[in-house]
Amino acid sequence: MKREENLKQLANSSKTWDIAVIGGGSSGLGVALDAISRGLSVILLEKSDFAKGTSSRSTKLVHGGVRYLAQGDVGLVLEALKERGKLLQNAPHLTQNQPFIIPIYTWFDRVQYSVGLKIYDWMAGKLRLGKSRFISKAETIKRLPAVQQKGLKGGVVYHDGQFDDARLALSIAMTADDAGACILNYTAVKGLVKDENGIITGLKVRDELDRKNYTLKAKMVVNATGVFADKILQMDKPGSAKMIQPSQGIHLVMDLDFLGGKDALMIPKTRDGRVLFAVPWHGKLVVGTTDTLREKAKLEPEALQKEIDFVLETAAGYLTKAPTRADVKAVFAGLRPLARPKEEGAKTKEISRSHKVIVSESNLVTLTGGKWTTFRKMGEDTVSHFQEITQELLAPSESFEMKLHGHTTHVPDGHWSGYGSDAKAIQELVKSQPELGEKIHPDFPNILAEVVWAVREEMAVKVEDVLSRRIRMLILDAQAALDSAEKVARLMAEQLQKDENWIEQELEDFRKVAEKYLIKG
Repeated sequence: MKREENLKQLANSSKTWDIAVIGGGSSGLGVALDAISRGLSVILLEKSDFAKGTSSRSTKLVHGGVRYLAQGDVGLVLEALKERGKLLQNAPHLTQNQPFIIPIYTWFDRVQYSVGLKIYDWMAGKLRLGKSRFISKAETIKRLPAVQQKGLKGGVVYHDGQFDDARLALSIAMTADDAGACILNYTAVKGLVKDENGIITGLKVRDELDRKNYTLKAKMVVNATGVFADKILQMDKPGSAKMIQPSQGIHLVMDLDFLGGKDALMIPKTRDGRVLFAVPWHGKLVVGTTDTLREKAKLEPEALQKEIDFVLETAAGYLTKAPTRADVKAVFAGLRPLARPKEEGAKTKEISRSHKVIVSESNLVTLTGGKWTTFRKMGEDTVSHFQEITQELLAPSESFEMKLHGHTTHVPDGHWSGYGSDAKAIQELVKSQPELGEKIHPDFPNILAEVVWAVREEMAVKVEDVLSRRIRMLILDAQAALDSAEKVARLMAEQLQKDENWIEQELEDFRKVAEKYLIKG
């Protein structure tokens, strides 16, 4: 995936794209993937880096949604379970079967969760990941050594999926790129182009790196910008009612020994009704989450002190060793795009309770809501509007069967699994340049060759791109990422042919971001 080559495609002003997608998170990438699977020409524009926002800040779960089943939302759960099963087949290098244990402290909970999870299993059908079952107190303690034992009667084991969200986003981008889509990061949409009837016919775009401006033509424009959807809607119709209400969720990352074992902990209902997850991930423990309404959408949201305290206090109620602020290696916050009342006068079609596709009078197509697990179905439902907007025939979707970039039946061990079939090419780099075999940080397995690969093949152009999303060091251990920043910056500068001023600016920018991931006080 080469940025310079894709910029040349953008510079071709005579070309009319079938679909132009604004937004490079899970929603936009799902649209691009489905569109390219139908033989449409696609360009995707992301103003920052792929999955920079919400899509790299999830609980790292590919799940049907046990809590949605409890709410009676059977349709949503069926859809998500189907997508979950297929995603594990299409991206085995980035997903895995993760056993969960719900600790049981009352006999009523044993009956309630045993029955509910049997239904969950049944709904997954042939794509089921494993059978749920009740386990004894002794087995629960053996599998979750650090779980609170007072009053414990046993546990219910069930299975869901786990994934690396930022690397999956990258894999989808590369899959679409491999198939002929034009995928660009750091390319901002600055305006909508309309004809005399007010119908959108294209976009005004700026390359955020070299500040060049472009105009492109498109038959259909999709607004898939998540919590920033209102900004594009305002471009379309100034004064439009706000459609998005951001809700913040945070996660704390700590050492795995706070839980012990390979199983994840799930508490279906905490004292304030929220769900608590404690999930092993990349050798650390990810604990969350919260649900705090925020008025303003930010590209780099910051965890509130009350959110940090809530997660620590809640986790302490279920773990034998209570984690403290000093134990937190990193904290990261993400914003969910919750729906406000719909835009006045818009033609709205609610595809499911998990996501909405809205078509405005100008034919701007806006995709909102949804969850990572159903990204592909969200894309399919959005692209299905192409025929209505263009009056052109639309081929059936083929995205359900598409293997994602890096797919291999022989998934490499350890951190190399995130690269799948690309791992061999990175290891070959080390054979030709042995110095690239040096570790980026002594506490992490990642090597310098991965930085070179990220720049050459994965469109990484900033230190943060590498340390936050190509390798996940920033959200696993923020201080380790800070300690590694200069080494990464200097190697990137060599690859990108940048000078000392670039290095200094990158280090300053990265420090500002990384400080938000450190616990203060």
